[in-house]
Amino acid sequence: MRLLDGIYDAALLLYALSLLFVFSDCLKRNPGGKRLGTGLLAVVGLLQISGLAIRFAQEGGLPIFTPYDFLFWFAFIIVLTSLALSFTRGGEFTLLLLSVAGFSVFLLNRVWLTAEDHTLQSWNAVHGWLALHVILANLSFGALTLATVFAIMYLFLHRRLKIKKWDDRMRRLPSLETMDKYSRTAVYTGVPLLIVSLVLAGISIISEGRTPLFQDTKVITTLVALGIYITYMVLRRLGRYGGSAMARWAISGYAFLILNFLLNSFSDFHGWG
Repeated sequence: MRLLDGIYDAALLLYALSLLFVFSDCLKRNPGGKRLGTGLLAVVGLLQISGLAIRFAQEGGLPIFTPYDFLFWFAFIIVLTSLALSFTRGGEFTLLLLSVAGFSVFLLNRVWLTAEDHTLQSWNAVHGWLALHVILANLSFGALTLATVFAIMYLFLHRRLKIKKWDDRMRRLPSLETMDKYSRTAVYTGVPLLIVSLVLAGISIISEGRTPLFQDTKVITTLVALGIYITYMVLRRLGRYGGSAMARWAISGYAFLILNFLLNSFSDFHGWG
């Protein structure tokens, strides 16, 4: 565990430095800072891969059955997404917001959890289904995080345009149409993944005869979040609302997902603390 802790601490330090360089580029054009921040982020990704390899060796299989591993994978997905977006035009602020989200989760995981906490291995369900449920939930969460980032940026730019405050930073943002499109695409990717993940979880519950869990608060909040996203998709289809309203729906759905994760501490569904 000492080696894993050392890798984690090194990755956290480099992630923080990367975030500072990316922020400096967003504050005032600094191509050198952006390149250095992106390079440090790539090193963070390599360190995370090393950490995941150690966890794989410790577990003798895919490390996904604890909240520690779930958040580790989520932070890794955010780093990969950030690196991909760093090469796109106008992606500086997207990279900044994603890095803030990824670093926050990474730091939270380091100070809050350990790899031994509250494993899901106690479930008697077919572990293949359970593993797929966790993997799809993580990918869904990553996609919906990206959708929320674009929704926040959309509302920010829309507000600045409305009050007619324009500066160089605004010119570096993608257009409203582009951010609306990317947010929609991310939601349309994340929601089906979330639905399949929930179906697999439901099958696991039924196969174990633990149907009272369907009344758990966590299940209810998950369905509320899913309902918000489905409403988002329906309203999109009807085309009756503008980008600002859709951005708020996307952010609201994500807020319930965050609440849903925090409820692990009070839920019998996962029993994560």
